[in-house]
Amino acid sequence: MRIGSAFIDPPVVLAPLAGITNLPFRLLAKQFGCGLVCSEMVSANGLIHGSEKTFRMLETVDEERPVSMQIFGADPEIVARAAVLVERAGADVIDINFGCAVKKVVKTGAGVALMRTPERAEALLRAVREAVAVPLTVKIRSGWNRSGDQALHIADVAQRSGVDAIAVHPRSASQGFGGCADWSLIRRVKEQASVPVIGNGDIACAKDAQMMMTRTGCDAVMVGRAAIGNPWLFARIAARLRGEEAPPVTMDRRRDTMLHFVRATASHVGETHASFMMRSRLGWFVKGLPHSSRFRESIKRISSIPQAEEMICAYFQELGCGAAVR
Repeated sequence: MRIGSAFIDPPVVLAPLAGITNLPFRLLAKQFGCGLVCSEMVSANGLIHGSEKTFRMLETVDEERPVSMQIFGADPEIVARAAVLVERAGADVIDINFGCAVKKVVKTGAGVALMRTPERAEALLRAVREAVAVPLTVKIRSGWNRSGDQALHIADVAQRSGVDAIAVHPRSASQGFGGCADWSLIRRVKEQASVPVIGNGDIACAKDAQMMMTRTGCDAVMVGRAAIGNPWLFARIAARLRGEEAPPVTMDRRRDTMLHFVRATASHVGETHASFMMRSRLGWFVKGLPHSSRFRESIKRISSIPQAEEMICAYFQELGCGAAVR
């Protein structure tokens, strides 16, 4: 699949996840076969005001390309200026957030609030399109209700404004992440769209991804929460779309992935901050495994990277490395 000049293979996209899809996490997703990775949601206002913390969210390396950077904001001029900074930082694709339903974002007129102000939405997208040369995408929800009418209207506005692809998360603003995603809306957007459509929502396994593409005709699938602690999902989806059998994930592979993630995070943010982050994040990778609750309790004491590595190795030694985890 192509998004403008960006070639996406396989047609599997990592969703932007606030506080999660930083550089180390994106590299894991890419390592296991994700076609396009996306940054955390980045504040346009933060970039314009020179926030060092915000700019750090734009750090990228060649190994993760192609990479999409998602920005949010409500003012067309500010978002366009921020998009220029994101392009200069090395983004291969720029995504505009029309889907965040968090109150502190919505009350500023950004995120899903833009779906009920189509004139502002169009002005914003046109301003960004004129400001940057890289491919431009937008991620939308159903809208403020489940009918999907706002999504269809905004998708049309987005196409007229020059976007290169549309990602659809078919839940309403009030649903948040609750309830079921209405895949039929993805199909409706696809039927009227002249640009690629990326389907998002309720993909928990490779079978779900294939089923979404079959039922909706979408050009690619976007995986979010199901990939947390499970980067192997991307390899499974890619294999299924090729009609191949995905290799099992052994305990050895799971352990080594966790060790790699710890070290990559320490390299990215420093040992002190990484140690604090690992107190919760390592627990992602052991969900459903024996004695996982005991492991999650033990990692709350992590204060150094060597200690984290020791805890990981001890846990998997107790389980017995080599057994397959499917």
